Amino acid sequence: MGLTSNKMLVVVVVLALALFVGTVWHWPRLSRRSWRAVGGRVGLLFATQLMVFASIGLAANQAFGFYATWTDLFGRERGQGVVVDHGAAGAGGGPLQVVGTQQVTVPGGSRPEIGGQIQKVEIVGRTTRIASPAFVYLPPEYFQARYRTRTFPASVVLTGYPGTAEALIKGLQYPQTAHELAGDGRMQPMILVMLRPTVAPPRDTECVDVPGGPQTESFFAKDLPDAVTAHYRTGGRPRSWGVIGDSTGGYCALKLAMHHPDVYAAGAGLSPYYRAPIDPTTGDLFRGNKDLRNRADLGWCLKRLAAPDTSLLVTSSRAGEKGYRSTLAFIRQVRTRKPTRISSILLDSGGHNFNTWRREIPPALQWLSGRLGDR
Repeated sequence: MGLTSNKMLVVVVVLALALFVGTVWHWPRLSRRSWRAVGGRVGLLFATQLMVFASIGLAANQAFGFYATWTDLFGRERGQGVVVDHGAAGAGGGPLQVVGTQQVTVPGGSRPEIGGQIQKVEIVGRTTRIASPAFVYLPPEYFQARYRTRTFPASVVLTGYPGTAEALIKGLQYPQTAHELAGDGRMQPMILVMLRPTVAPPRDTECVDVPGGPQTESFFAKDLPDAVTAHYRTGGRPRSWGVIGDSTGGYCALKLAMHHPDVYAAGAGLSPYYRAPIDPTTGDLFRGNKDLRNRADLGWCLKRLAAPDTSLLVTSSRAGEKGYRSTLAFIRQVRTRKPTRISSILLDSGGHNFNTWRREIPPALQWLSGRLGDR
């Protein structure tokens, strides 16, 4: 049974309940002071608490999408996500392959022309040789005959670290929210390309082109848009693409929009930070390259480099977010750097979690939609 399966959660919850009932039932028999009785009490209490904590952990993982598999959880996922074998053109070896489809959980979702469709895809970077799974949400209009020649704006949607792409669908409900907003006329129909920034698991590469390692920034700046545009009816102009993400994904979104305004017309960071960290999950990202380290610091970029012609959105909360003050400082800094434009969503309270981001995603998608267009 998979780590995120409902069956696994049900089994563990049932075991926890059974152990709790068994503990209450057998406790009188184990009330003696013999070593055997004491050992029985310790064993039952330990097993019961273990199952309770496992139930809570599995439920939290399903809600927040921290880990996708058991190997991911125990840090045994070591593959670097690098592909060297590219099929020939026309032989089914394109940069994007659809490997499955699923309906959007909205009324009429079984019909793509009403509910849209989510396609699971495998993307292979032509230049970076990075391979990454993703989910692509196609709006209902994509399947309607009257829009058969229309191109659609697209947005890359990124999780935090470690995160799972499934959490963008189940936990943060991006397709459902986009469907509702477009249906109400509050945003234009948009293609969403949903994936995690962890393209070389278990390493957190912070969307950096690591010297001698994964060229993550180049994958998101060139290979990913090229692969999606080659397969779907997306626009090819800079105003056709946006990027949005939370936490690590929020930092990546801002950085991609700032470093590549010729690709991304807008970037939205939900609870972002503004400088790539160096810790055990990242390893040495820069290999002593000072220029690369400075470029990964968004504040440094605003001070020392030409201001990019792009639009940025940042979110935070006055109470509950440790990055609130740094977000205010970033806003002040961007306001002095034309032609870069800055907007914000500042909540009175909210933590670094899915509940807060679900409150911010609808206005963030509306904001993003208003800055993209390709008809």
